Amino acid sequence: MRAVQYDRFGSMPVIVELPAPKAPADGVVVAVRATGVCRSDWHAWKGHDDSVALPHVPGHEFSGIVAAVGSDVSGFAVGDRVTAPFVFACGTCEQCRDGATQVCTRQQQPGFTLPGSYAESVVVPHADVNLVALPDEVGFAEAAGLGCRFGTAYHALHARGRVAAGEWVAVFGCGGVGLSTVLVAVAAGARVVAVDVSPAALERAAALGATTLQMGEDVTATVREVTGGGAHVSVDAYGSRATSVAAVDSLRPRGRHVQVGLLLDDEAAPAIPMGRVIADELELLGSHGIAVGEYAAMLDDVVAGRLRPAESIGSTIGFDDLPGALEAMDRPATGSGMTVAVF
Repeated sequence: MRAVQYDRFGSMPVIVELPAPKAPADGVVVAVRATGVCRSDWHAWKGHDDSVALPHVPGHEFSGIVAAVGSDVSGFAVGDRVTAPFVFACGTCEQCRDGATQVCTRQQQPGFTLPGSYAESVVVPHADVNLVALPDEVGFAEAAGLGCRFGTAYHALHARGRVAAGEWVAVFGCGGVGLSTVLVAVAAGARVVAVDVSPAALERAAALGATTLQMGEDVTATVREVTGGGAHVSVDAYGSRATSVAAVDSLRPRGRHVQVGLLLDDEAAPAIPMGRVIADELELLGSHGIAVGEYAAMLDDVVAGRLRPAESIGSTIGFDDLPGALEAMDRPATGSGMTVAVF
């Protein structure tokens, strides 16, 4: 099969020929039809994730068709349209038994601990636990983001942030996760204020229903003014000291902050105002992917048109464009929305 691979962190990825994978007894091989180009892939490529072994095939958000099935798999067959969360759970640990597959203690991740979906085929272990059937009404391109960016936003707002209709949600960072968060919040009946440095990203967020603000020194005061005292829920969808601190500071008393964006290297230890966290009884919540059990409700909303993940897509590329798309993330984005490779 063809796959995108790099053998040094930060070196230009190349397209190579690799042996086609075989299905393990409890797993399947998925013929990839679409895969997202995510900032987490960029972090792995830059060497920010110590779980990545070289040489490496990136990619962790995908959709496709089951091409081969292991002997122990009972819930899926060759030809099924599928997707999967980027956390491949074991299905047997305490967290999995409780339904929290997104924090499985024995998890594996395509594009990080396993070969990923920048390839014509990808293996999904424990398929009866991790694989998700894709309704015919949901296209491969829009389904690719359900395993990471859109699914992450859904979990962050509903399972972690407990968003309610009429509440204010402040979204810091309007990339793929941030725009997905705007879509999910608006669909939930919330009011949204979105913050970014990019005029193109803010224009896209405004088109999706958000009030938009340019990131700057006084942005938290402006958020509080726009929301009439502060957001009920804030989401750092970017991942930096500046955005995480500003997001927490934009909350009203008893507000909930959800940290989605990864904080790595020099950004790993933001100076959160813990005095205010105590005095105003703020909640600080981490959010990691999406549980397999949440897909049914999310897909019902997609099929019904209440959620529109296709609107978070900024550009569609081909397989041959994947190396350049990953390398381009070294530079400031010129567009908005998530990039999806369809092949």
